[in-house]
Amino acid sequence: MTTAPGGEPPFLTLHTAVVLFGSLFIGLVAGGLTFLGGSGAALSVLGGLTAAGVSVPVLRGLIR
Repeated sequence: MTTAPGGEPPFLTLHTAVVLFGSLFIGLVAGGLTFLGGSGAALSVLGGLTAAGVSVPVLRGLIR
């Protein structure tokens, strides 16, 4: 593991950051498409959160 200039390890590894940002992107796209499909805002948020949560283990396995 690499260390920061101060000698401390990074708060998030690069792998974790990529997985979380990818999951965030997938959740936003899914929520936006759900909203554009005619569902209400609450259902769109739930759909986006579900898509983001489900995509974390999948992205973790795909991105190595």
